[in-house]
Amino acid sequence: MSNNRQIILYIAMSLDGYIAKPNDDLNFLSIVQKEGEDYGYADFVSTIDTVILGRKTYDWVMKQVGEFPHADKNAYIITRTARPTIGKTVFYTGDLTDLVIKLKSENGKNIFCDGGAEIVNELLKNDLLDEIIISVIPIFVGNGTRLFKDGRPEQKLQLVNVKTFDTGLTQLHYKRADN
Repeated sequence: MSNNRQIILYIAMSLDGYIAKPNDDLNFLSIVQKEGEDYGYADFVSTIDTVILGRKTYDWVMKQVGEFPHADKNAYIITRTARPTIGKTVFYTGDLTDLVIKLKSENGKNIFCDGGAEIVNELLKNDLLDEIIISVIPIFVGNGTRLFKDGRPEQKLQLVNVKTFDTGLTQLHYKRADN
């Protein structure tokens, strides 16, 4: 690769490994909401210029927030149903692996993978995630959408750092281990 543009998963999950409760319920994330605390999100977003996320995640954001927070970046919404491009937001119906390989070969800042689980697992299966930053929420939710599905190859990771916050949130930052 001509440069070392990284694709980074930045996501929150419950301690028992769920990114959403049934019916895409994300209310458990609010237990760590704190005035003036963004858990490093703004700093992270300043290092990226491209976002990849699934259509369900995009639709949820649009419903909850009303506008797409990454409209200023090159965004690829991974979907099976074509929709017209909105500004820099492209609804991508092609092969995810092809897209990521193409993006990584281009010049630019890092690429933010914002979920959901199907996208994450596709990227893991094809060994395409370079870094993983997971904010672990101090709760067991019991069931819902698992961040990591079964049936992936084993991958060794290297710890970059761990940050703890007084809300009980712990942020784990790993990168791909050089095998």
